[in-house]
Amino acid sequence: MNRKIIIFDLDGTLLNTLEDLADSTNFALKSLGYPERSVEDVRNFVGNGVAKLIERAIPQGIDNPDFEKCLNIFKENYSKNMYNKTAPYEGIIEMLKTLKDNGCKIAVVSNKFDIAVKELCKKYFPDLIDIAVGENEANGIKKKPAPDTVLSVVEQLCANIDDCIYIGDSEVDIMTAKNSNMPCISVLWGFKDIEFLMEHGACIIVKTPDEIVKYLEN
Repeated sequence: MNRKIIIFDLDGTLLNTLEDLADSTNFALKSLGYPERSVEDVRNFVGNGVAKLIERAIPQGIDNPDFEKCLNIFKENYSKNMYNKTAPYEGIIEMLKTLKDNGCKIAVVSNKFDIAVKELCKKYFPDLIDIAVGENEANGIKKKPAPDTVLSVVEQLCANIDDCIYIGDSEVDIMTAKNSNMPCISVLWGFKDIEFLMEHGACIIVKTPDEIVKYLEN
């Protein structure tokens, strides 16, 4: 493997979380009397953390007086329902096992709130993820596309940037990798299509998880 530290995004990259995110978004909106959003709407809203998801979903965004209440309802509901429909994409578990067998360290860096990231990784990827980090801006750590969370993982693993690669499904991930001075692999099974990713600077694009292994081997 030409890179030994593999840093993954979570939603849309390792896990298909879209329907559970949509369900909790609509639960929060409906609870406050607002119109529900389609799954496709939510697909376009995700990537910048749950606060931004709710800002995009609720009428008037952060100017809506119910914004914070809606966000809190979402978080509470999602925490209880984030395993309902969520599952790893096909081939992900096998790919992670192959990377581990080849001596790679595997990390997850997500803009989802930190406790959910850790719990999801613990449930779906036991013994496969070395470090899982979520959004923690309350403690002054900027979320993606700022490099803060990625660089904190690099530091925790006592790694060199030249040994790292970032893998994700969105423009946020492309920007995050660039800001962290590491290459980015963009995946096509997630929340964005190839045209969108190329428009936002994707250079390495894969269609299946086993292509990640092949790329890293070569």
